[in-house]
Amino acid sequence: MPQARIGCSGWNYSHWRGIFYPPSLPTSRWLEFYAQNFDTVEVNATFYRLPTHKAAEAWARATPDDFVFAVKASRYLTHVKRLRDVGEHVPRLLEPLDPLAEAGKLGPILWQLPESFHRDDERLAETLAALPRMRHCFEFRHASWFVPEVEELLRDHGAALVIADHPARGFQTRALTAEWTYLRFHQGRAADGAYGRGALRAWADRLGTWRQVGDVYAYFNDDWAGHAVEEALYLRGLLAEPPGRIH
Repeated sequence: MPQARIGCSGWNYSHWRGIFYPPSLPTSRWLEFYAQNFDTVEVNATFYRLPTHKAAEAWARATPDDFVFAVKASRYLTHVKRLRDVGEHVPRLLEPLDPLAEAGKLGPILWQLPESFHRDDERLAETLAALPRMRHCFEFRHASWFVPEVEELLRDHGAALVIADHPARGFQTRALTAEWTYLRFHQGRAADGAYGRGALRAWADRLGTWRQVGDVYAYFNDDWAGHAVEEALYLRGLLAEPPGRIH
């Protein structure tokens, strides 16, 4: 059966000390501890700054063989260049990630576009054609992108439309455009932005259905108060994944 990998958007949050990480655990061991509880993580730091080879090698060493890193593309490509000349610049994005790829731990590349970036089919098509053959997913934050023509472009290249849950983006659809699915949980509907158990059970039903089609990657981005950790572990349990081993 295809896998459902569920984790958090990042692991290096100082306010998780005492909530998730033991108070005495040094930060240098946080990824190792995180990987005892989850089999995947979404790396958001690459949006701001690319890692060094040395850092990527350390990530690979700190995690089990079956661990997967989803990596967010640099904001230089999505927000500054706005997908112009991606083919020219994407090698610079991927080269520092070679240690993860060589270890078999490099998962999807997440392309998050800014809210001000309106639909541009030509630029999207050029980008998709220029990307290397691996899993790519696109998170659109302007309503104009959510049309059948864009879905078809993604589908033609095996790229996934990111299902990004946020109360302010009612235009978000749940269309599947690839033989795998990518979800981002940004903010729940509770007063503090958390996802309640009822909401998570509803999402578990959806993920269970999508897993029949192909692999599912799901990441919780509501890191405040440790919500992301608690919710990701709970959703894993609902999908009968191995339970987290929090010490």
